[in-house]
Amino acid sequence: MGEHAEKSSANSNDHEAGGGKRGPSVDWIAVKDKMVNILAAIVRWVFLLFALVLVLHVVFTIADANEENSIVSFVRDWADPLALAFKDLFQPDDAQLKILVNYGIAAIFWLIVSSLGATIIRRLGALGK
Repeated sequence: MGEHAEKSSANSNDHEAGGGKRGPSVDWIAVKDKMVNILAAIVRWVFLLFALVLVLHVVFTIADANEENSIVSFVRDWADPLALAFKDLFQPDDAQLKILVNYGIAAIFWLIVSSLGATIIRRLGALGK
């Protein structure tokens, strides 16, 4: 019984010397991995959304959608800046063909950027493992 009292007293001194009670330990590597995956997914989805807007603009243009419609004008307003320098890359005589080719290339560009961006983020997150 005396041994039990000595062990208990030694354990109490260890807690006091270490700053009191300890909370649950955190696996910071798992937290980092989860945050890296979340960031990569956000980047992937944002750039995929950019490509979707461009594809919708192409579809609305080819289908002769009503330009006065709020959805069509919203998509057109967002598609123009997302097309970047691809907007006037090719200059065919047909306006619909011009939208199809240039905005289609811009959509493919954003698909590639989404894939590369997510891959780079995941690889940078894996450094030091």
